[in-house]
Amino acid sequence: MLLDYALEGGYQLGLFGNFEKKTGVKMDKVFQLANSLQNANLQDEKTLRHVIKEVSTLANKPVSKETEEKIVQTILSGNGPKDLSEITKMMGDNKK
Repeated sequence: MLLDYALEGGYQLGLFGNFEKKTGVKMDKVFQLANSLQNANLQDEKTLRHVIKEVSTLANKPVSKETEEKIVQTILSGNGPKDLSEITKMMGDNKK
């Protein structure tokens, strides 16, 4: 699992603690999501919408249908983010 790898790899728990304080998101939840997405097909619309909802829920940041559609269409057209961190950045851009 990613959490085991991170801890064995010499990463400090302090780094995770700082992340949790800044985001309010528990690292175990981040790693659970990352593990579940390792083989996810982000070119599949249903999977992609599920990922967007999961990240939105995890981050406690609602994503409007308009923003979700924009993310989906951008990724499916091949012009969008290639990984979860880039999707998360796009979701944060819906502040108006």
